[in-house]
Amino acid sequence: MIRDARVLRAGFVPQEVEHRDAEVNHLSSVLEPITNGEPANTAVVTGPSGTGKTCITRFVTERLREEVLGIEATYVNCWRNYTRFRTLYQILDDLGATIDIHRQSTPHDELVDRLQQYDGPRTVIILDEVDQLQDPSIIYDLHSLSQFALVCIANEEEQLFSRVDDRLVSRLRASEHVRMDKYHDEQLFDILQARTQWGLAPEAITEAQLYRIADAAAGDARLAIGILRTAASAADRENHERITDEMLLDAAADARAQIKQKSLDSLTPHQRAVYDIVCEHGPLGPGEIHERYTAVVDEPRTKRTVRSYLSKMAQYNLLEATGTSRDREYSLVDASTTSPMQ
Repeated sequence: MIRDARVLRAGFVPQEVEHRDAEVNHLSSVLEPITNGEPANTAVVTGPSGTGKTCITRFVTERLREEVLGIEATYVNCWRNYTRFRTLYQILDDLGATIDIHRQSTPHDELVDRLQQYDGPRTVIILDEVDQLQDPSIIYDLHSLSQFALVCIANEEEQLFSRVDDRLVSRLRASEHVRMDKYHDEQLFDILQARTQWGLAPEAITEAQLYRIADAAAGDARLAIGILRTAASAADRENHERITDEMLLDAAADARAQIKQKSLDSLTPHQRAVYDIVCEHGPLGPGEIHERYTAVVDEPRTKRTVRSYLSKMAQYNLLEATGTSRDREYSLVDASTTSPMQ
């Protein structure tokens, strides 16, 4: 059943990407100066979850590394490495410059100094989920280092801009902006078909079934590939030659649950506290959420930061927002509102 499991994995970067030629060309042109040893402008890549932001960015950087010697790339998931130290450490570790760094005692400024002194290959630094950074000033530090090209990935520009100071906002607004829109069903079908051709045995799944997956995923390639992967895994485990409709039904629910759990596991302690409050007491408005939040955590964040937490969790389908900006309330996502597998 499964010929190449790699192409079904969430982080797989294909040899060719579907329906993102304009975005690939745009980002490639932004990063091109580093291939000539020149500084590159910062790129801000935005779009909803599942639109290929990370995949396209990694595709472009890998293509640069294939074409030009002396180009490297480092990737930081800022949802996982959300503190200033952890972000800087991850970058330096990828550059092989953490041998004598002590996690508990090395000052943050020393990490920045090391990056300033770095004289290795020109490097693209990818900050994924950059709006998750606890201290966004790190973007300013990296932006000013000409030996690095910086790519910032976020769901929404305004959410990112709302958390940084004015000097950084002006620089980010002047950066190159690459926007990804949700996929159409036909585009998702093409993505799934390409993964199927490389990853599964012939006739393992029908075109009609691929269209059903695309429809159920509602523009989210991450979910679509997750459904395909889960269904193929079930068929392979049960020694079936083809994926059945019953397997697709189960796979849709399982893939959504897996994505939700992964998102929950990625929440910072403060975000998890906010989520738990909505779980227990919602629906609630941002003001009441912040009031309850400040009562249960040490060193609570500002109302503005908590609002950004809520917005982020809504983007990742952990919470849903109803009402206008004045009377907005947050509650758990109603599973019945998600696109069913027809």
